[in-house]
Amino acid sequence: MKFSTLLRKMSKSILFMVGFSLIVLIILTCATSSSWTQWSPTISKLTERLREPDWFANGGLAGHPLGTDPLGRDVLTRLLQGGWTSLQIAFIVTLISMSIGAFVGLITGYFGGVFDMIVMRICDVLMSIPNIMLALCVVAILGSSMFNLIFTLTAIGWVSTARIVRSVALKTKHQEFISASKVLGASTWRILWKEMFPNAITQLMIAASAYFGGTILVETNLSYLGMGVPVPQPSWGNMISDGRQYLAAAPWVVIAPGIALMLTVLAFNFMGDGIRDVFDPRNKN
Repeated sequence: MKFSTLLRKMSKSILFMVGFSLIVLIILTCATSSSWTQWSPTISKLTERLREPDWFANGGLAGHPLGTDPLGRDVLTRLLQGGWTSLQIAFIVTLISMSIGAFVGLITGYFGGVFDMIVMRICDVLMSIPNIMLALCVVAILGSSMFNLIFTLTAIGWVSTARIVRSVALKTKHQEFISASKVLGASTWRILWKEMFPNAITQLMIAASAYFGGTILVETNLSYLGMGVPVPQPSWGNMISDGRQYLAAAPWVVIAPGIALMLTVLAFNFMGDGIRDVFDPRNKN
């Protein structure tokens, strides 16, 4: 597909444009928040606890636009810093999981045999267990830390990618262009990564956008249960957990991270649907 055609299809896809615009806005806002917010996300000030939002009434960010939490910390600062933490974790986990899954899927799909059967049975076992339950078990064993959180999410995230790439490899390995490459003396490595892998890129892009949002959800759930991002580092999950008992008296403590989580996951899902529309060969517009 020509680049100009790709840009035209992207611009005409409402889902893609909405998702992409939201993602850019969220990433830029969270990534630059430390340079323009004046409050610390971790330092408590009990005299300011559960202060109602002043909605920029004090001029800019001089006050607490989204109020304060039970320990007197600024909700807006913690919201943005926690969002940046979640985005970083999701990016690292998605990148590693997609890389491992693509490698495993290509190898198993191309060579098949006993190795393929063993790996697929492992995938079946892992997919039969809900991700959050498996993540809880692993984190409970390893302990709560940033490294263990990333390791856990990566360990359970490569399975779906491996199945996607494997299905593409099974479809393409018997096609004529693969046979021609073998006749011309192409190495196995070249056949895997130069001939077969490009056929899976579209599916991987769609899966990555959905997996990115799903990773943020799982990380939020773990942080809510106190087994994700270690305190006092902010996370949307531990923000909701800290404020749940004050929901009636100070709903802003929970509503703010809840809305941020909803918009972020929706944005990545929208972009994934938009990518599917853009690369759909039936879409001629």
